[in-house]
Amino acid sequence: MTNNSKKDNNKVKIDNRLSVYQYDTSIKRAQDFLLNYVSSKISLVIIYVDIVGSTKMSMTLPVDKLVTIIRAFSHEISSVVESYGGYILKYVGDAVIAFFAPGFNRYLTAVRCAQKMINVIKNGINPILNNYDYPELSLRIGIDEGETVVVQSTYDKRSQIDIFGYVMNIAAKITSLTDPNKVSVGENVYKLLDPGIRTEFHELAYGTDEWKYINPDTGKLYKAYTLN
Repeated sequence: MTNNSKKDNNKVKIDNRLSVYQYDTSIKRAQDFLLNYVSSKISLVIIYVDIVGSTKMSMTLPVDKLVTIIRAFSHEISSVVESYGGYILKYVGDAVIAFFAPGFNRYLTAVRCAQKMINVIKNGINPILNNYDYPELSLRIGIDEGETVVVQSTYDKRSQIDIFGYVMNIAAKITSLTDPNKVSVGENVYKLLDPGIRTEFHELAYGTDEWKYINPDTGKLYKAYTLN
């Protein structure tokens, strides 16, 4: 068999293995929840999940394969979030943004949910990709809690609902500073975890040129922590 034939055969095989993911996961559940809070404020735990090295993948993989991988990633992450009682806010390219509403133990639940995401990608998606010489996926996950504003883009109740707030920016920045296959949390989440759980974390190191967020309560740099 020629090299081209082998490649074509592998492409067919990986298509078949990942074909289960060829559909969009609905964000309607989150939209229905947020509809009750339009034009008001609500405290949410935000989870920002990002694929490491997606830019390189977009430059080296055929478009159809890249789309299949992104859909598989989005589906797996969405399934984990919903299994922990969270909500999928939106998909942004190679990232998934989710949230946990006010409720009992939502801080620890968000952390355990993030850990599960990494395990699912490692043990679910990556073995399939690895079998056919495709690049494995690694994730960065950032979590923080804070007040958000719920906004609907038009007066039409069918239009998209989104959330805005300082916490959204912080969660995204924490994610960008987190090592591959690691979970980091902001100070607001860290301080509300049980003391025993906090021992699983160490303070995230960053330079002042990388991080300029201030804790409004202390006037000092806002801290972030990474799971060991």
